[in-house]
Amino acid sequence: MLISLTVGKVDAGVAVLLTEDKRLIEFPSILLPPSISSGSIVDITVSRNIASETASQKSFQALQSSILSTYGQQSPSPPVLRCRNATQTSIVLEWDPISLATAELRNLSLYKNGSKAGNIPKPMEMTSTKLSGLAVDMEYNFSLVLRTSAGVYSSEKLVVRTHKMTDLSGITVTPGIMAPPLRESLNGAVDRIGAKIVENVRIDTTHFVCMEGRGREWEKAVEMNIPVVRPEWVEGCEREGRIVGVRGYYLNADPKLRQVGQGVGFQSPQRQQQQRSEMGQGPSMPNGPLPNRGPPQGLPPSTSVNNLRASTQLPSPSSPSERGSPAPPPPAKDTPRDAPNSQTSASQSTASIPASPERESLPSHTTSTEGIDEQSSQTVKPTAHERGFRSPKREDSASMVEVDL
Repeated sequence: MLISLTVGKVDAGVAVLLTEDKRLIEFPSILLPPSISSGSIVDITVSRNIASETASQKSFQALQSSILSTYGQQSPSPPVLRCRNATQTSIVLEWDPISLATAELRNLSLYKNGSKAGNIPKPMEMTSTKLSGLAVDMEYNFSLVLRTSAGVYSSEKLVVRTHKMTDLSGITVTPGIMAPPLRESLNGAVDRIGAKIVENVRIDTTHFVCMEGRGREWEKAVEMNIPVVRPEWVEGCEREGRIVGVRGYYLNADPKLRQVGQGVGFQSPQRQQQQRSEMGQGPSMPNGPLPNRGPPQGLPPSTSVNNLRASTQLPSPSSPSERGSPAPPPPAKDTPRDAPNSQTSASQSTASIPASPERESLPSHTTSTEGIDEQSSQTVKPTAHERGFRSPKREDSASMVEVDL
């Protein structure tokens, strides 16, 4: 199609062309011949280039197909979360390597009971994590949330319950340097309690058992803050039937710190007494107070053991020379002190002697031996000999001292 246009004005970059019906068209001056000026008439031929249009469309379709095959066929996969190990206070979680396809990673977050617990560091390298400080015998819900440039992908919820104190299946032991007999004994104890043994220190290793603190695995355990204990710790768990503290089982710990409770090797006092009876040793002595069996031999029947103890703990009286009065003669050996007739005759044959001033100045001692016998529940009267050593400041003997003749 041929079109004739009149040049109206030529500017630096744009030329104004006039049509036959007086319409203005802005046209790039660089496409016009260089010798034109205002008033010049130019002919412009316009036609459709079908061949070029077809080639352009084919190129565009090829580009769209390449983008679809590269970015539209694959997408990031949701994380797959599972439990690797659980103990009384910790849980080890692991997952498959993350597949991002062609997307870009934003972050990988761990959620516990619906709340964000934190972001996983280096999610493209790490495939496990350990959570400590959990409650004993408690149920928890965990999930992983993957955020990418292609969208957000969440894993299925994982329900894990921590173990009870008597459940020892979560213990994972890594042995260190020890003698071969100790190693065999450790293997047997671990099998009996249902625990596991791994040769290398891993994230799920709960205890490092050895006799000497050296070696590559020991250094790795110390770096990962894993308790380093002696083989006796496993034996203690087996004996108690539950997990025990590690404070008394460190390599340099005092054995006195190990607390032994009523475990497998514990015997109650009733069982111990039964074993003594079966062996012919007789019953063991009770721990309580001794029963009152009456006064010892050589003492009057009316004198109780409690009165005898009370009389032996009292302070001794002063010597006769200090009192300023003659010492009373001892009681007659042929007359029982507890007989009623002897008490009557002793009271009738007593003499009253006035107390000297020196005796009145002596300190007062409550040396009364009067009391109640635990067996007979009768009042025991003191003898005349005992009354002669009483303090002079008692109301019944303020000025007189009875002396047994």
